[in-house]
Amino acid sequence: MSQLQAPALLEPYAPAPAGPGRDALRPLPGVAGRRILVVDGGGDDALADQLRRHGHDPVGVRQGGAALQAYGSADLVLLDLDLPDLDGLEVCRAIRATSRVPVIILTARQSEIDCVLGLQAGADDYVTKPYRFRELAARIEAAMRRTRWQPLAAGAQEIRHGRLRIDAGSREVSVGGSRVVLTRKEFDLLCLLAQHPDTVVPRKQLLQQVWGGSWSRRTVDTHVSSLRGKLGGSGWIVTVRGVGFMLGEG
Repeated sequence: MSQLQAPALLEPYAPAPAGPGRDALRPLPGVAGRRILVVDGGGDDALADQLRRHGHDPVGVRQGGAALQAYGSADLVLLDLDLPDLDGLEVCRAIRATSRVPVIILTARQSEIDCVLGLQAGADDYVTKPYRFRELAARIEAAMRRTRWQPLAAGAQEIRHGRLRIDAGSREVSVGGSRVVLTRKEFDLLCLLAQHPDTVVPRKQLLQQVWGGSWSRRTVDTHVSSLRGKLGGSGWIVTVRGVGFMLGEG
């Protein structure tokens, strides 16, 4: 099995010390736990603590470069625009170029033009500071609901990757001209990987977008193993340890 070492993520924020009234807070109704990457130049421990107390799993980074290494394993990104190494808009564009992970800009920049630029850079939402946490939590859930995978953009009916050919219209796959018969889920899994060449697709994202998140981690492994056998080699799907999978060269 082909394997690559995944880039190390920074450690999650440490929990804030207990204080009066903390036990009285409960997760918001209907809010499911998400792995949220908090990209904040000042290191907003208070925000991470609030996210954790409402059932989420926050991971914090302070620089744009670190964010570009870490976003692949996140369910959602909260992105500050004022970072010490890169402008947040540049980080947003780079994420959006290779991923559909929801990005919410969380910034002190309040002008209309900044908001427009943020949305044009690919952000799903734009929230200015100061803000109320419950509103932010609602916007997080709204962004997650809007995130739906579509097999191919309109008009893009075929993917070619070396000897691999995927016809989205007929749902047919061939390798070197020889047809490969796949199940519906095998096809959806391969198509998703092929839409993101040279990009690691996290295991959780595969589960959510191909199976609706209702199956176990073992489901992905089983289908990947089956796909490798049908495509004719383990090199077609590369395992990136601790993160997910990416399309290989066969």
